[in-house]
Amino acid sequence: MSKKQISPIGTIESDFPEKFGIPRQSGIAKTISRIRFLPEFRNPDAFRALDSFSYIWLIWGFSENENRIWHPTVRPPRLGGNTRVGVFASRSPFRPNGLGLSSVRLLRVDTKSPGGPFLIVEGADLMNGTPIYDIKPYLPDFDLHDDAKGGYTASASWNRLRVYAPGDLLSQIPEEKRAGLCDILAEDPRPPYQNDPDRVYGLCYAGFCVRFTVRDQILTVREIRPEKTL
Repeated sequence: MSKKQISPIGTIESDFPEKFGIPRQSGIAKTISRIRFLPEFRNPDAFRALDSFSYIWLIWGFSENENRIWHPTVRPPRLGGNTRVGVFASRSPFRPNGLGLSSVRLLRVDTKSPGGPFLIVEGADLMNGTPIYDIKPYLPDFDLHDDAKGGYTASASWNRLRVYAPGDLLSQIPEEKRAGLCDILAEDPRPPYQNDPDRVYGLCYAGFCVRFTVRDQILTVREIRPEKTL
């Protein structure tokens, strides 16, 4: 069987400089990202009629796991990180080919900024710099299945946390970034097996380091400061 080589068509520019804190699925948080294409794919004709779709599929690569060996079973966070399922019954990054699939809202096609066209998208669950291999339009008549079953995810849903962020801290975050940050925190970015109410966790987002604790399903933001001051 012949092997097909694939190469990125671009990369995503997101507010996530590291893996911790990235939403576990696309569409969870209203974060805004931009897709930058390699020079050979910046032909405006390649984007003709794309702006008539409200959602698109991103096919991308788990670039941080390129040298990791895949295993036939994984432990999904949705099941607490202790129960194993088959890798093909999961969205684990440790896969034979290391490819991810995300559905994101297409806000606009930017054809005016230097270096474009760019795609401005909402709800991406990708780290900054993640390679994009392909883009396809989301077709609601075919991609949405009313009779679809959610498997083990249907009975193991996440419990959203209540987020308490003092106004003097949250005001440090640019206004257009605050909703996305609160969505990320409400989805509980902690590893599922950690539940120490006194432990201070930290994530980086949009150029800021956010430190927080979680007790009794309430996440309290303790500190927000620019990354460059750390």
